Amino acid sequence: MKAIKIICMSKEKLKEGINSALKNKDNLRLSVLRGLLSAYVNELVSKGRKPDTELTPDEELAVYKRQANQRKDSVQAFRSGNRPDLADKEEAELEIIKEFLPTEMTENEIKEIILKKKEELNIDDNKKMGILMGAVMKEIAGRADGNLVRKMIEDILNNS
Repeated sequence: MKAIKIICMSKEKLKEGINSALKNKDNLRLSVLRGLLSAYVNELVSKGRKPDTELTPDEELAVYKRQANQRKDSVQAFRSGNRPDLADKEEAELEIIKEFLPTEMTENEIKEIILKKKEELNIDDNKKMGILMGAVMKEIAGRADGNLVRKMIEDILNNS
């Protein structure tokens, strides 16, 4: 969990990034960072807090993940709509947002955790997949895509 706290950036760091992008005339980065700051403040307000307060690291991570998922969905939509120019722009924005997210785990690391939890919980069939999924996702703590984890768990349970 400490890795997430180090990677997440406070509102002040976002503002510093905005100032740096302004000085460097990096319009794409500026736009993305302003969007992240806006999403950050909107999250504060939606939780009934004042805009000048800070989010917890978990709340902050959720904001950044939501923004990244929106970009991923947009890329898919633009690719299927035959708009590669817009898809490329969204991918570039996604790369900037990824700087604020913890590094993704490899499939081998995920598989290792799944097998460890499967043995700990003594799970051998798909009936208890939800229990295994919950335990694995709790340990992974936002460092892997849930759909990938689900698919890997299904594969492991079906092959055992």
